[in-house]
Amino acid sequence: MKRPPLTTALLVAVGLTLAAGQVDGGAGGDRATRARHVLGRSVLGRPIVATELGDTHPRVKVLVIGAVHGNERAGTAIARRLAAGPAVRGASLWVVRNANPDGSALGTRQNARGVDLNRNFPYLWRSLERRGGLHYSGQGPASEPETRVIRDLINTLRPRITIWYHQPLDVVDLSGGNPGLAYRYGRFSTTQVVRLNRYPGSATGWQNHHLPGTTAFVVELPSGKLSPSAVARHTQAVRRLVDSISSTA
Repeated sequence: MKRPPLTTALLVAVGLTLAAGQVDGGAGGDRATRARHVLGRSVLGRPIVATELGDTHPRVKVLVIGAVHGNERAGTAIARRLAAGPAVRGASLWVVRNANPDGSALGTRQNARGVDLNRNFPYLWRSLERRGGLHYSGQGPASEPETRVIRDLINTLRPRITIWYHQPLDVVDLSGGNPGLAYRYGRFSTTQVVRLNRYPGSATGWQNHHLPGTTAFVVELPSGKLSPSAVARHTQAVRRLVDSISSTA
């Protein structure tokens, strides 16, 4: 039985296409698909949306998450710019601008039930703090709808690289997987690369354990709103990283 295209399978599994069209894929006249998908909804019913920039013949799939903590939103500017840009030749680029829209609306790290989503993923999950605590991990692994939406997307997409934006340390974290990719991003974005602490129930910890052979890493942006030049630098770093792996895949 012929396997359906990834986009079709993903929409059946987790989402709904809101809009789709053709975008210029670059030199040579290639065409690529731009589509906007509602993957699911937050605790308070806000949509969690992904934009897909898909080369017609992708060799790799890459996922970018602009924000998972509601008070760490600088990465959403990078995600917005990536989503508005052209496709990357040889790659299917998926961009989730904000995985925690309720937290962003409330100005809190946690979601609307007070859960730190980056302590709510299944790998090594354990009960941390109580509701109201900064790192409250929820009633159980993947107890939150936002966690499940991103988990299902990743399980279906199985991206070669996933970049998660956080704040405010201004470093690239060696979060697991292939460290060379984190170092490459650091070089492209002129950001220091370090190894930060590991935490139970983290998104990158779950991903790197659950999908061996893939790489998920954290980019900690500086505090505050990014300058236009910083947004451009990090956007270009993503595109250069994707291009570097798609050209050799």
